[in-house]
Amino acid sequence: MKTYKYTINGTKYEVAIGDIVDNVATVDVNGETYQVEMEKEPEPEKKKVVVRPQEASSSSAAPAASASPATVNTGNALKAPLPGVVIEICVAVGDEVKAGDTLVVLEAMKMANNLEAEKSGKVTAILVQQGASVMEDTPLVVIE
Repeated sequence: MKTYKYTINGTKYEVAIGDIVDNVATVDVNGETYQVEMEKEPEPEKKKVVVRPQEASSSSAAPAASASPATVNTGNALKAPLPGVVIEICVAVGDEVKAGDTLVVLEAMKMANNLEAEKSGKVTAILVQQGASVMEDTPLVVIE
């Protein structure tokens, strides 16, 4: 037991703090025992990650995509597994790829993630550009 001596407005108190179980402490003040409930510490607030798309500069940027997402069968597309930024596109439209070939490098949580082809085929469309911010399940490259 830890003992403290206080004087408050001229009155002397001897306080002994005993066991603390969960958030309830046994406290002895001048010989009388009390059960004191303490406030729980607030849990740290979890911050949500918000990814904002970057605006492409129209003057020096390469074409944004080889085809409009509205005219492409995105059912065959490699999709982003998590939110991030496209830091490299390793293929071009018309390239033949094999399952396991790296198509896109996506930076997420300060790590570069190689996104690989899930099947062999021909790249028919690239739906993102380097530097683009993408959300989870965003179609990136179509292979047919």
